[in-house]
Amino acid sequence: MKRMMLLALLGLSTLVHAQTVITGTVTDKSSGRPLQGATITLSKGGSTYTDAKGQYRLAAPANGAYIIQASFLGYKTLRQTASEKTQYDFALEETGLFVKPVEIASLRAGRDAPFTRSELNKEAIASQNLGQDLPMLLNQLPSVVTSSDAGAGVGYTGLRVRGSDITRINVTVNGIPVNDAESQGTFFVNMPDFASSVNSIQLQRGVGTSTNGAGAFGASLNLSTNEYNETAYGGIDNSYGSFDTWKHTVKAGSGLINGHFTLDARLSKISSNGYIDRASSDLRSFYTSAAYISAKTAIRLNVFSGKEKTYQAWNGIDSATLRSNRTYNPSGANKPGEPYDNETDNYQQDHYQLFLNQSINSQLNFNIGLHYTRGRGYYENYRDGESYADFGVEDPIYNGAPVATTDLIRQLWLDNHFYGGVFSFNRTAGKFNWSLGGALNRYDGKHYGKVIWAQHGGFDKDRKWYDLDAFKTDANIYWKGELSVTDKLKIFADVQYRHVNYELNGFRNNPDIFQHQYYNFFNPKGGLSFRLNEQQHVYASYAIGNKEPNRDDFEAGLEEVPKHETLRNLEAGYVLQNSKAGLQANVYYMNYRNQLVLTGRINDVGAYARTNIPKSYRLGLELNGHYNLLTQLTLAGNIAFSRNRISGFTEYLDDWDNGGQKPVTYEDTDISFSPDLVAGYTVSYRPVSGLTLDWVGKYVGRQFLDNTSSEKRSLDAFIVNDVRINYTVPQQFFRSLGLQLMLNNIFSEKYEPNGYTYGYIDGGVVKADNYYFPMAGFNFMAGVKIGL
Repeated sequence: MKRMMLLALLGLSTLVHAQTVITGTVTDKSSGRPLQGATITLSKGGSTYTDAKGQYRLAAPANGAYIIQASFLGYKTLRQTASEKTQYDFALEETGLFVKPVEIASLRAGRDAPFTRSELNKEAIASQNLGQDLPMLLNQLPSVVTSSDAGAGVGYTGLRVRGSDITRINVTVNGIPVNDAESQGTFFVNMPDFASSVNSIQLQRGVGTSTNGAGAFGASLNLSTNEYNETAYGGIDNSYGSFDTWKHTVKAGSGLINGHFTLDARLSKISSNGYIDRASSDLRSFYTSAAYISAKTAIRLNVFSGKEKTYQAWNGIDSATLRSNRTYNPSGANKPGEPYDNETDNYQQDHYQLFLNQSINSQLNFNIGLHYTRGRGYYENYRDGESYADFGVEDPIYNGAPVATTDLIRQLWLDNHFYGGVFSFNRTAGKFNWSLGGALNRYDGKHYGKVIWAQHGGFDKDRKWYDLDAFKTDANIYWKGELSVTDKLKIFADVQYRHVNYELNGFRNNPDIFQHQYYNFFNPKGGLSFRLNEQQHVYASYAIGNKEPNRDDFEAGLEEVPKHETLRNLEAGYVLQNSKAGLQANVYYMNYRNQLVLTGRINDVGAYARTNIPKSYRLGLELNGHYNLLTQLTLAGNIAFSRNRISGFTEYLDDWDNGGQKPVTYEDTDISFSPDLVAGYTVSYRPVSGLTLDWVGKYVGRQFLDNTSSEKRSLDAFIVNDVRINYTVPQQFFRSLGLQLMLNNIFSEKYEPNGYTYGYIDGGVVKADNYYFPMAGFNFMAGVKIGL
């Protein structure tokens, strides 16, 4: 099967038709200035963007009727019918409407900002979006490692950037914080198919610019959905693939109504059985956006929601099972007979966003955003041999005698509200531009548990064996300024004050522990960029970030309150961008103070806790680029070399021989999940107009499961190769018709990008039990996209 698909793929390269190259320039009609980033699209497929001089270059059919379209935010779209000429220039006229995305402009790093970043536009997102969770679409970005609990990219997924996990990555949607206030993680499974509503993504690596919400302690991921569509549209996207994976998406937009109003909507359903046994997903979502736009005012209301039901696959498998039965899932297997069929995670998250963008004059504008997120759900477990005493219930009488233990089914619930506001004032005039912004957000959360069935009874139906609440207030204010000292030199300054007030009223296993902590963080940043010419610039920056501990860290008890973490980040880089090639080379140094890491230590309340490590660092070199070798052939790739070290720490091992724990001290060890080499590459071939063939590869070096640098507690390095095919079919029935095929892991590499370990002493010997999350071998997804 795989051989036939690869032969068919190679056979497509023989279908080369006569092609030519069209060029041109896109400018502002009134001033004549070039428009960088304007989109050039061919009706027969193919698109590109203009460079700093407003110029573009694009392969096109040598003959035949087709339309060339030029579009740019805030300007009216222009179209030309192709003829025998090869140059098509466009002078775009402003719409007269205030469509500038002020809500994200104040947070994102601008063109010359001295911070390291990568961006994906709408076309790049759509070319690989066949239903996978959003982190999987970021897999080819520098220093990124992704994973999937179910093994195929649908359901719970993981994302790491420079070794930092999702709890250290600040995520915003249109400038609104998305990270969970307590765990500080982002669960993209709660936002199924959200990528179908995203028009651009910016990933800043390192501390980055000031943002709203949880502290950016490794990266910032900014998603934008507030897109302006001038004309009405509709679309139907359907895809199917391995493990009975389905994705159905319907979307539509009104275009501009009466010169002021727009309405956009999307409805999606994704289902999959998963690669891992029983790791099924049933995901549903919708997205709506209504806007009023005038010459100086834009008001927009976004309402979107996601609902997920996934069979739990988050326990992993041990080494022996990995060798004998990679797809085994231990979840629910403690039930006698067949595994429990409802060992599931169930959650719904509803988002409401209201924005006011106002232009005061040609130099000053402001944005106010209000938001509310409602989340509620539970995960369900079959538990065997549970003690009634642990649930605060007297032993029931069963068959005339008291019973101390029972099999039962429990539900662990979360019920929370997250609400607040963000704002920014922005001045863009001449040589000195600045933004003043901030946010005030509040989290109200409840944690409670219910027993819905017990083998020997004894539980009231509506009784909650724990019922705890938590509250968190997060406020910040920032100022960013950019001064053009000369035409080539710019200086950037950014200062942020952030206040956190966190109140926890007990934990499930320790309901009598109460924590009330305050944090005041000052996060300064500064840098400069120097433009060598229109195509090249260099930059350097220094930034400080601070981050409070998460909920689990506070279960250490009142006498062991964890300290906040501090990161000092130095970035320096070189950027080249022209119509032929692009290159970004940067070095970074991330120096941590009091980084929280797992050491295996059990605290005074019996929980494994993270411990502050005084000194640790990350030092790396990242290279990212592309080169248009031929009109039809592009080579792209990235590689990241890094050294990630902890100066010294003490591991605590459970002593199965004598009880208690034994400390083991280590010096100069690797930080867990931080491979010293991560690389990606793409060979993109366009044999005919509208057809793109991509060979995509990813290499991830060895990852240590803990901080001991022991190869016995590590994940092997791996390299995975995929093939992507995108074809826009020439036809007259629809606005567009696209076919997609994604062949994943074409060589069936056996690999595990994620796992965990447990160290202990048994028989006087230090041992470790490793657990892994295996990924699928060869698998595929195929899709049809119809534009109406």
